[in-house]
Amino acid sequence: MTQITESLYIAGVRWVSPRWYNDPRGRFCESFRQEWFPERSWDALQCNRSESAANVLRGLHYHFRQIDFWQVLAGSIEVGLIDLRPRSPTFLQQEVRCLDAESGEGLFIPEGVAHGFCSLQTTTLLYLVDQYYDGTDEYGVQWNDPDLGVPWSCTTPLLSDRDARNPLWADIPASNRPV
Repeated sequence: MTQITESLYIAGVRWVSPRWYNDPRGRFCESFRQEWFPERSWDALQCNRSESAANVLRGLHYHFRQIDFWQVLAGSIEVGLIDLRPRSPTFLQQEVRCLDAESGEGLFIPEGVAHGFCSLQTTTLLYLVDQYYDGTDEYGVQWNDPDLGVPWSCTTPLLSDRDARNPLWADIPASNRPV
């Protein structure tokens, strides 16, 4: 049976370890069920695919109204998470962990938790979100903000122009911070 484990560091973050069924043809697993994450209805389900070269860092991003579910289809990533919800018991706690295609592990990310990843090799990431993209719920914070201290292993990643311009946490106005 698929095992769902709460993060030891960030409230509401869950890691999903699928049960694999193997036979001479290959293997199969169930990677997502709506009922595993009853916080939202998933009525506006959107599926996105991200392909990244080695050493690409995407993030840190956060949302007020959107939750994510990630699964690596090819390659491997180092995931960086930090809880930006001031009312959370794990406010400003971080977690860094690897996800790879071989394990098939998934990651559930609630609203207000900043998330990003650094590709450790050429990687394909599939992610489900519970809101259709409209651009009004896209926020970011510097991936290497010293005040947040996410302990990435990468030191000189390739960044998009958008992510390179993400502000420091101290410079984000209260209106653009999770509540």
